Amino acid sequence: MVCFGDMFIELPKAKTKEMLQKDQEQLDEEINNLRKELRVKVNRLYEAQGKPELKGFNLNPMTAEEMKLINRILEC
Repeated sequence: MVCFGDMFIELPKAKTKEMLQKDQEQLDEEINNLRKELRVKVNRLYEAQGKPELKGFNLNPMTAEEMKLINRILEC
């Protein structure tokens, strides 16, 4: 059973899983685009204020796989 607004619809598990994965991929893409845009906007703001560019602001978040590897290293 999947909830769409006020309705519950019965769908096969495979179809539901596929839909959720597509939605998650789309959300991840939108989040990454917003992060990139935010960096540009913050840099423009600092430039307009006559302040130096933020250092370390252009860093990218670690992936889940990278985090798992670091956690393994720290556990040892």
